[in-house]
Order: sequence, then structure tokens, then C-alpha cells
Amino acid sequence: MKQKAYARAGVDIDLGNRVKATLPQLLASTHRPEVLGKVGGFGGLFALDVKKYKQPVLVSSTDGVGTKLKLAFAMDQHDTIGEDLVNHCVDDIAVLGAEPLFFLDYIGTGKLKPHVFTQLIAGFARGCARNRCALIGGETAQMPGFYQPGEYDVSGTIVGVVEKSKMLDGRTIKPGDAVIGLASSGLHTNGYSLARQIFFEQMKLKPKSRVPGLDGSIGSELLKVHVSYGPLVQKLLKKFNLAKSGGAGASRIIKGLAHITGGGFVDNIPRVLPKNCDVLIRKGSWDMLPIFQLIQTKGGVPEAELYQVFNMGIGMTIIVAGDQADGVLKFIRAQQQKAWLIGEVVQGKGDARVVA
Repeated sequence: MKQKAYARAGVDIDLGNRVKATLPQLLASTHRPEVLGKVGGFGGLFALDVKKYKQPVLVSSTDGVGTKLKLAFAMDQHDTIGEDLVNHCVDDIAVLGAEPLFFLDYIGTGKLKPHVFTQLIAGFARGCARNRCALIGGETAQMPGFYQPGEYDVSGTIVGVVEKSKMLDGRTIKPGDAVIGLASSGLHTNGYSLARQIFFEQMKLKPKSRVPGLDGSIGSELLKVHVSYGPLVQKLLKKFNLAKSGGAGASRIIKGLAHITGGGFVDNIPRVLPKNCDVLIRKGSWDMLPIFQLIQTKGGVPEAELYQVFNMGIGMTIIVAGDQADGVLKFIRAQQQKAWLIGEVVQGKGDARVVA
């Protein structure tokens, strides 16, 4: 059969349609009863159950995974990238106390490769299913000549909901409160431009190189999935904030959360602090992952910059009432999440500092 003109120009609509025909099966695991319509419409439909809330506030976030994609290209492994993106977005809205409702994805590529598309969507679906988040739509754009051969970009948008009276805004944080750190799985989705320079340019490693101290290759270590803290945050709020607070912010135990992404401790924690408070993060108060020890010893990067570029093994911080920190920590560890008491709130001007 003669190839169509648009396909000769690099955009194969028929291939796109054949690949997308598998979507209903891939997305079935992410279904929620609030989802209306079917996959493939011009817009995704979600009927929010407003009876569950007195004053529902919708919370949204959009993001990508940055140059972590370069590792996926090099390893030809694409199933973790979609999950990374979902989990990153879930964590961004979890800091406000929001639970995820639905997610939409965007994939842009020069030439659509069915195995890459299927792996990406499977990752999106896995991430959404684990976070009870419906995958209700997306866009796949074929743009020949726009991307390097074999490369693509992804982004995602999430929408969640939180009761207005239960929203976390950090207003009740005060000196004497404690900072708990939740363990990351690795770099998550930040710092990859610097990490790639250190490992592949300075150290001359290849993605499949084995490095002492790491379980697998350096490539598989760098592709470890970004942890979703969303389900744990919801459990924490139900246990420590809702039963006793009745909407009164002053009596809440969980006071503020920060997702430690690009900017590390120094730039992310201040986003939830009142202007009269500083946070001191104490180095050595948590078990640093081998990948960060490697970056620290081989990178030749000033230590202060490392704590601003990377999460250094802490993917999220939780500011809690000082006298309740031990109980919260015990509860977190009982959920099989590694966590440590890593700092405290002091009088200040809205800054976060990493100290010895």
C-alpha cells in the first residue's frame, strides 16, 4: 500500500491511532467512579462529588522530569518515567494536604515508537493507580525534525482537592517545632544535568557501568522511581490533624510540608515558612544514600551547592509540633517509610540553612 503523504513527511496518523487503540486497557486500572465519558474525547470529564466537602478547593500542578529523560534514552527504558512524573506531581499537591483526583499527560516526539509509547503510558497508569488518581486524558504530538532521533519530552498536569479548612499553609509554624525528613529513593527528578556531568563526563562512566557501593548499574540507580508520599501524607493528616483540630489550625500537629525538589532544602522549605521563622537542617542526622556519597566524594562540587541542587536523600520534609515529633516519627516508620528527625524551627526571617 502506498504510504500517505503526511506519513512520508514524518507524521503517521494511522500508526498513532493503532497505538492509541490500546489505551482503554492500559487506563482501566486508574478508573474512578467520578470519571465520565470515554478515553479519546476532546476533553476529560470528572464529576467532583461536592457533597464530601464543605468548601472544596481544587489544587493543580504541572511538571516534567527534566534531563532524567537522557538516562531513559540511553538505557532504552521508559516505563519508570511516567511513574516519576505522576509521583512528582502528587507530591507537589500533597504539601497542601490535597488528595489527587485526575492526571493528564503530554508526550512530544519526532517519530512515534510503539514500544516507547506503551512503556510511557504503562508508567503513567501505574503511578495513577497507586495514587488513586484517574488518568483521564492526554496528548501525543508527532513533530518530525523538532526532536533529536530517539528522543521525546513528557509533561503532566494533576488536579486534586482539599477541604479549605484543612489546607496546610504553614501559618501556625513557630520556633520549637521539629522537622522530620522522609527518605528519597535517589535523585528523584532533580539535579540530573549536574549528576550526568559528574558521572559521564568527569568519571567517564557509561550508563551500564557498575560502581562499588551501588546495587546495580549507575544508569539503573539514576532511573530509580521518584517516591510518592501522597498516600502517607493523607494518613498523617487523618491521624494527627483531623480528629482533634475540627478546622482550628492552631491545634494541628502536622503544620507544613515541603517537597524537596530543584533548589533542595535551601529553596523549598522557605516556601512554607512564616516570615519570622528559620529552619535549621542538621547534616548527618539521616542515612545518606550511596549515590549521594558518590556525588559528594567524586563531584568536586562545594557542599553548600550539593544541598541546594540535590535532595541528598530526603524527598520531603514535615514540620510538626515539637512535643509531638516522636509520635509522628513512630507512626511514619510503622508505614514502612524511612524517616528521621533532621532539624528544628528557630526564630528568624524565613530562611532554611543546612548546618553541621
